[in-house]
Amino acid sequence: MLTVEFIILALGVCCIALFPTDKFGVNDVIAILLFISFLLNFAGFFSLEPNEAIAMVFFGKYKGTFKTTGFFWINPFMSKKRLSLRARNLNIDPIKVNDKIGNPVLIGLVLVWRLEDTYRAMFEIDSQVLASGNATNNAGQVAGRMRAFENFVKVQSDAALRQVAGQYAYDDSNNNSEELTLRSGGSEINEQLVQKLNERLSMAGIEVVEARLNYLAYAPEIAAVMLRRQQASAIIAAREKIVEGAVSMVKMALDKLKEENIVNLTEEKKASMVGNLLVVLCADEAVQPMLNTGNEETK
Repeated sequence: MLTVEFIILALGVCCIALFPTDKFGVNDVIAILLFISFLLNFAGFFSLEPNEAIAMVFFGKYKGTFKTTGFFWINPFMSKKRLSLRARNLNIDPIKVNDKIGNPVLIGLVLVWRLEDTYRAMFEIDSQVLASGNATNNAGQVAGRMRAFENFVKVQSDAALRQVAGQYAYDDSNNNSEELTLRSGGSEINEQLVQKLNERLSMAGIEVVEARLNYLAYAPEIAAVMLRRQQASAIIAAREKIVEGAVSMVKMALDKLKEENIVNLTEEKKASMVGNLLVVLCADEAVQPMLNTGNEETK
């Protein structure tokens, strides 16, 4: 087609050069028409880079999407709307939501998205109006459309994040290890985010490739209280472990004394020994030993 363009241009030049005249005649009209034809057909040339697409519209009717990389020509009367199919990152700032048990938490999200269906992206949402501005070149128009898509993704991501976060507690407050929480959910929470986001963004022809939580914390108004609760839970768990170990050590000591017949203890002495050993083993600080040397009676 490019060769045809140059032939048309050459014919126009020849009409003027070979048939010169002082008056405006048929040759001039033909030359002007050939030049106009050259300009119109030249507007049909375009090039596409990898992961780019052009949605073609002919007088308001959608004619398809061109995705082949290279240099091509199409009907110059077709409107060409260029789009980028490359993957993009979006970092959602932390928002305040209530978890399953009503605690306010701050939660943030980062996701990777890209255009999958160009028809839906261009005509199912009002992206063209949202992208309208002062940009007149192709690069500015593409950037404006992609910003419109990004704003749409941001709003829907906010809604999906609130929906998923409200289904789970921040952490396991009841020591139920089988319960899925936002802190321990990991990949399962991320998979649910991807699913919810794709359900919401499918109408716009947008695909979420990956989504994951990148920020999770209690809201400032309850952060101090929850920190004390976590510290208390950790202290209780540590105490339980200490007591469990102390009881097993006391039992081992009593069984050893009995098996080797070192000393015969009455029940009262056993109770006293158990109490002393538990105090020594469970105390936070070093215990000061006390020696019983017997009682002296004075008369």
